[in-house]
Amino acid sequence: MFETIINQYKNIPNWQIAIEIIVFIFGILSVYFAKKENILVYPTGIVATVLSIYIMYHANYFADMSINIYYSIMSVYGWLQWKKITNGETLLISRTNPKEKSIGVVLFVITAIVCVLIYKFFDYKLQINNYLDIFTTSLFFSAMWYMARKKIENWTLWIIGDAICIYIFFDRQLYIIALQYIIFTILAISAYLEWKKYLAK
Repeated sequence: MFETIINQYKNIPNWQIAIEIIVFIFGILSVYFAKKENILVYPTGIVATVLSIYIMYHANYFADMSINIYYSIMSVYGWLQWKKITNGETLLISRTNPKEKSIGVVLFVITAIVCVLIYKFFDYKLQINNYLDIFTTSLFFSAMWYMARKKIENWTLWIIGDAICIYIFFDRQLYIIALQYIIFTILAISAYLEWKKYLAK
């Protein structure tokens, strides 16, 4: 596997490798800051997602590209929400109510439809991996909105989606990205437990 990773990067310009390394580092930092309920989750996340848009576009992974555009927009929204002070208090960690659960489901369905349309627009024949890509993308759309609202359920969706992405990127032989998602999954599980402990208090 190590040899395969080395071979993948033999014909790739150094500046492109540098971009992938930056995405790798800032992506992990973003999840770590989210776990710690630190507002730095958003500036670090924006760096990772904006650069990921470029990477995914050139790799023809249009669903991944579209979710990173959404991540960038939602990072700005989440940044504002986490900084917002209402009745003398900042946004607190909480659970979703029935209305918010419904919004999450609607976001999931709309995202799945939009992703299929994006693939159709680029005249790309959908394979099994693309459907998995669409599924995880849809999960992540809802997760990002829940995170912006500091809902603990965001971590449940991240855990499921990240775990599936490990398989997706191993299958694509993108081992460095797969490794990143292994780290994401571990951090998401840890974050869920930490936020759950906070709510138990």
